[in-house]
Amino acid sequence: VLQKGLKENFADAQVSVVDCPDLTQEPFNFPAKGICGKPRIADVGGVPYLIPIVQKEKVYDLNTVAKDIELPGAFILGAGAVSSKVLGINAEFIPIVKTKSEKKPAVNGSYVAQINPADKGCLLEKYSSKYTDCEFGLLANLYASEGQPGKVIEVKASGRTGELNFVSCMRQTLEKHYGEKPVGMGGTFIIQKGKAKIHIMPPEFSACPLNTDEDVNNWLKFFEMKAPLICQPVIVSRDPGFDLRVEHTHCFSHHGEGGHYHQDTSPDSVQYLGYFQPAELLFRIDRPQETHLVGRD
Repeated sequence: VLQKGLKENFADAQVSVVDCPDLTQEPFNFPAKGICGKPRIADVGGVPYLIPIVQKEKVYDLNTVAKDIELPGAFILGAGAVSSKVLGINAEFIPIVKTKSEKKPAVNGSYVAQINPADKGCLLEKYSSKYTDCEFGLLANLYASEGQPGKVIEVKASGRTGELNFVSCMRQTLEKHYGEKPVGMGGTFIIQKGKAKIHIMPPEFSACPLNTDEDVNNWLKFFEMKAPLICQPVIVSRDPGFDLRVEHTHCFSHHGEGGHYHQDTSPDSVQYLGYFQPAELLFRIDRPQETHLVGRD
C-alpha cells in the first residue's frame, strides 16, 4: 500500500519488511535497540493549549504518560513542546526517552531546538545536558513501544515529484486505502540527502491571540536545514473523532540543526530512509475541551 502511494509522489520508492536496525548505533544513538513490542500511539494535550493564547499550566511527564498508556518503561519517540516551567522559554521538544520502570531509572536522550538568543539561528541541545526530568508541555504526539528489536517496515524514497512531503504522502496513502478504518504508525526516518524546511517556535509565547494559520506562520521562525536529519513521525491515517493531530514530525541532527519538519526543499536530490511500525492502540490524553483547527500542520 505504502509503496504504491509513494511512487505517485517520488521518482523511486521501495517498501519492505526488514529486521529493525540497532537504533543504539549511529546516526540514531537512541537509548533502545528497536521500535517493536506493544506499539502504541498517544496524542497528549493539543494545539488549543498553545494557541490562540498559551495555557502554561499544561505540563506533562513522559514517565506518567508511559503508565497512562499501560506500558511503564516504554521507549517513546515523537514530537512535542518543551515544558516552559522547566526551561523558562518556549521551544521544540524532540522526545527520545526510555521511561523509568520498576528496576531502571529513565534514560532521556531527547533534544531541544530553540531560537539561539545570540544570532537568532537554531540552537539544538541534548535535553539531559541541562535538565534531569522527563517533562514536556502543551502538546505531544508520541509513538511508544517496548523498544525491542523485531520486524519493521523499511521505507526508501528519493526524488520527490509531487507536492506532498514524505510523511503526508504516507498518511494520505493509508487514508485513501483504509478509508474509515484509522491506521496509526510511528518510528524514525533519516533525510539522508538534501535540505528541508523546518520551523522552531520563538522563545516568547505570543501576547496577541493567534487566530489564523497566517498568524501562526508569521509567529513561527522558518529555516532551511541540511541533511542528515533524523526525524520522528507520528501518523494517524484519519481522526476517528478524538480531535487528533494526524501527523507531527520533529527532527534532530549531529550538526546542530533540528525542529519541526515541513517539507524537503531539494526535491531532485532528496533521499529518505525510514523504519516504521503500525500501532495497535491509540490513547488520547487530556483532550482540549475547546478546540479549533488552526496551526495543525
